[in-house]
Amino acid sequence: MNENGHFEIPKEMRSMAEASFDQARQAFEKFLSSAQQTAGSLEERSATVRAGAKDIGTKAMSYAEKNVQASLDYAQSLLHAKDLTEIMRLHSEYVQAQMRSLAEQASEMGQIVSRAAMDVAKPKV
Repeated sequence: MNENGHFEIPKEMRSMAEASFDQARQAFEKFLSSAQQTAGSLEERSATVRAGAKDIGTKAMSYAEKNVQASLDYAQSLLHAKDLTEIMRLHSEYVQAQMRSLAEQASEMGQIVSRAAMDVAKPKV
């Protein structure tokens, strides 16, 4: 704590955390790029992939990207927090936003799965 009684992260610790954060973000971006290339490659090789399965996979990848990005943004905001009160506020906002996001994602995924199941169940003409 500094002389004003505010929680303060030492500069060395903040620098180390920012470097680790940057490495994590770069690793995530490389992983995402690789996963997208692999998904594209699998789609090209397999003519039997149904549109419903493709939609589910695409949506799941989109959700994963959005959720990891939100977590990385949250971690970065914590690095710049000025005191414990700000950390608690940021945490509360992050948890609330993630709960809303997960509820929306579950609802959308349920609709996509239902549509895919109905498409599969349709009699072939």
